[in-house]
Amino acid sequence: MSRVLDTFIDLVRISSPMGRERGVAEYAEAALRSAGCDVRLDQTQALTGADTGNLIARLPGTAPGIAIAFSAHMDCVQPCEGVVPVVDAGVVRSAGETVLGGDDKAGVAAVIEAIRRLSAAEMPHPDVIVLLTVSEEQGLLGAKALAAEDAAADLCLVLDADGAVGGIVVASPTHHTFTATFHGTAAHAGVEPEKGVSAIRMAARAIERMDLGRLDEGTTANIGVIEGGSATNVVAPACTVRGECRSLRADRVEAVRSAMDAALRDSAEEFGGTVTVAWNLEYRGFTVADEAPAVALVRAAMADVGLEGRTFATGGGSDGNVFAALGIPTLVLATGMSKVHTTSEEIEVVQLELLADLLVAVVRRAAV
Repeated sequence: MSRVLDTFIDLVRISSPMGRERGVAEYAEAALRSAGCDVRLDQTQALTGADTGNLIARLPGTAPGIAIAFSAHMDCVQPCEGVVPVVDAGVVRSAGETVLGGDDKAGVAAVIEAIRRLSAAEMPHPDVIVLLTVSEEQGLLGAKALAAEDAAADLCLVLDADGAVGGIVVASPTHHTFTATFHGTAAHAGVEPEKGVSAIRMAARAIERMDLGRLDEGTTANIGVIEGGSATNVVAPACTVRGECRSLRADRVEAVRSAMDAALRDSAEEFGGTVTVAWNLEYRGFTVADEAPAVALVRAAMADVGLEGRTFATGGGSDGNVFAALGIPTLVLATGMSKVHTTSEEIEVVQLELLADLLVAVVRRAAV
């Protein structure tokens, strides 16, 4: 097996559900130190609830150029404990009872491999920064807790998009979520229902008033959770609804958010109840022009390893949204993973190798 594949296999065998990334952090810390990096773990556990901090490493530059940051996250979605990786015909899968963990251990493995190659070859290179975060799958908590100065770089490449290597995410949405709790009045549904005010009915009317699904090419809205009531013979006094909206356009997402909020409040008023609504900005969107210097550099590096770069917009978020909001030029790159967040998840070995090749080529291009 190739070294990057060996590293990937080692990593996916380490259980690292959200908040329990210490094993991966210890493995990566040892690997990066042995490759010549200065490595430390930040002290953000109180903010994230994780059992380790984010890992920040730096391979000191040996030549002038722009500082490059490579970022990946160490946690995986469940079921991700006790992963048994299987390599068959050049494809890595789990044995079928768990996810594989390529999201995002493909990124972690490729970063470690790239650093090893840069160090061993004594290739002239600028500073290279490694940011391995915790609890990305739980609302980007690690990246949000990371100190801005730790993430400072001239270009940050977040290795966390699915699809074949060569993909460049140049647009990601602003994402709002909400929790709304409707308050009505309980009553016996068979004896005196007219004395009750149904919170479930308020919630249903609110949802009926909303435009949901794909609203336009870059905008979506969804209701994901409805919880309420206690028995069929009780007019429900409370009902909680949780949902979201997101859009590539900041003005559009705010308009959708306002419309959803109005639907919630108007429906409570219509039935004589009340509602408490709490909105949360999960992350702000970013857009990078196709002709931006960062895109040009990455495209050139892709050409160096025989790839044709392709840019695209995504409806999902990543740590890249957090770094972009800090003012750091940021791109999110495809890592070759597919069928993520399922027990059918897989990645081709050639994609792992290409990703490591690409990272080294980016650093070469970043040197002056």
